[in-house]
Amino acid sequence: MKANRIQELERLILTHKELYYRGKAEVSDEAYDKLEDELKKLDPQNPVLKLVGHMQIDSNVKVAHQKKMLSLDKTYDDKELFKWVGKEDVISVFKIDGSSCSLIYKDGHLSMAKTRGDGQYGENITKKAMFISDIPKWIPNKGEVEIRGEIFCVEINFFHLSKEMEKMGLEKPSSQRNIVAGLLGRKENIQLASFLSFKAFDLISDEKYSKEKDKLDELKRLGFDLPEVEIHSNKESIEKRIQEAKEFMVKGDYLVDGLVFIYNDLKLHAELGETSHHPKYKIAFKFAGDTKVTTINEIEWGVSRNGTLTPVAIVAPVELSGAMISRVTLHNFGLVQNFELKAGDKIEIIRSGEVIPKFLGIVEKAPGQFIYPTKCPSCEKKLVVQDIWLYCENEKCPTKIKEEILNYIQKSGIDDLSDKRLDEMMSKGLVEEIPDLYKLGMNDLLTLEKVKEKLATKIYDNIQKSKEQSLAKFISAIGVEGVSITKSEKIIAQGYNSLDKILSLTMDKMQNIEGFAEKSSQSFLDSIKKKEPLIHKLLKLGVHVKADEISSGEGPLKGYKFCITGELSMGRTEFEKLIKGNGGVMVTSVSKNTSYLITNETDSSSSKFVKAKDLGIPIISENELLKMIEG
Repeated sequence: MKANRIQELERLILTHKELYYRGKAEVSDEAYDKLEDELKKLDPQNPVLKLVGHMQIDSNVKVAHQKKMLSLDKTYDDKELFKWVGKEDVISVFKIDGSSCSLIYKDGHLSMAKTRGDGQYGENITKKAMFISDIPKWIPNKGEVEIRGEIFCVEINFFHLSKEMEKMGLEKPSSQRNIVAGLLGRKENIQLASFLSFKAFDLISDEKYSKEKDKLDELKRLGFDLPEVEIHSNKESIEKRIQEAKEFMVKGDYLVDGLVFIYNDLKLHAELGETSHHPKYKIAFKFAGDTKVTTINEIEWGVSRNGTLTPVAIVAPVELSGAMISRVTLHNFGLVQNFELKAGDKIEIIRSGEVIPKFLGIVEKAPGQFIYPTKCPSCEKKLVVQDIWLYCENEKCPTKIKEEILNYIQKSGIDDLSDKRLDEMMSKGLVEEIPDLYKLGMNDLLTLEKVKEKLATKIYDNIQKSKEQSLAKFISAIGVEGVSITKSEKIIAQGYNSLDKILSLTMDKMQNIEGFAEKSSQSFLDSIKKKEPLIHKLLKLGVHVKADEISSGEGPLKGYKFCITGELSMGRTEFEKLIKGNGGVMVTSVSKNTSYLITNETDSSSSKFVKAKDLGIPIISENELLKMIEG
């Protein structure tokens, strides 16, 4: 297709132009000229063709925004957030910690890119935007349209950027947070902007839309990458999203500092309007960050289930947000190497939203050399460096295997089988891989320390119960990379609601699912393929993965998750169909994300009933559920 070839030529021209100015040309001038000639024939007005001369600009010219780029009103209090939301449907997106910018397209071509600036005037960064691969240089749209979004730096690109700037004799960037504004403000070496990324969050055009979600869908159709989008109709759904954002702050590959909530109904936008400072139809929910300076005593390296070594700084204890902190996540090998962290270094750490504290930057370096492990702390095999990760590639690494099994035990809900008991099972040779759990007999369990017949029976029964699993839970339990339970549910909601359908997924199908870009899609597909032998072993041992019925997505139960225990008047299967038909979602076990437990019993010793009480999950009868549907 013509459009695809145009985008491919843009990418090649920008790549080779960047390499040329870095003194690393990979093609001859003649080959490069042929690429430009082909693009001229296909798209004579393409803005990439106007990017000529040295990679330098004299100044960042101030340009006006046709519509002011306002700030956001913000809150750190969830009660204030819920008061603002009221009874309206809202959309949430991650609040990316970068630099906001505006892109102007005329008849499909990118004609200007500008920073937010003071909201009224921004700086012209068009030439730099040409090097950001996530910013389309052409979109399938006529007339004039403005796209607003966030320019940011993902973790792996920050690592490579630091190395590149060091090679060029430039000062190494101090943090992932500060480098974006630094690069956008540069007057030379503007090709370094190729290490930046972009996600769109707003569309301004003459088109009439009724919902905010329609605008976001149009952005996706135009070829823009978006932050993960969620629609919320109730408090429980928002609380779950806040928890996901907190987890992303620790594990995500780019920086976020909260969530942005937007009323979905655009009529409300028009009615509420804007102040001189912020729109009244949007609000930022931010996580208060408490920072302190402490000293690294040592760096520990743990082995994860996929073989990645995770560094943790053991620090001099400090109080942060009311908790004494002695351990700080350093995320990955790349961060440790980039800052050459070692014992004695004084570092600044932050704890936001009551999540795991993490490293912010170096305050004072200690004398001595930076070193990192070359052998796995578990199996002593040689470690491999891949970009920002340090890997143990030994498939038989004891810690790696143990973490895989432990993840399965926890995610599939096998109660009473602790970390310590698993250690004992593995040391006695009873369990060497996940399928061995289903080969355990009562006699095996009775060999464990402090396990008598009653407890052995309980553990055995729990293992047998785990043979019945929902699809989303099973994907999480076997450790498929790149998906949380929420993301698994998104895949299932698109119609891939059985194991066979999941295994038949392709890259094209994956990228049509909301929340999956090329990288996350490939990660999922590679991982599920690698897990196929394990899947078949588990199925042969009697594990039954239930095909999930797809919720209608609409109705009075939309956004709620239900679990059932005990006998019901109309039969469990019919009851589940009733819930799903009214927009609800069924889950097979009680967790903190469960909205309601349904039972006709006023008191029960069932594990679901006990767990619901412990977690404060509302327990309702089937009649109360029917009233929810009716009212």
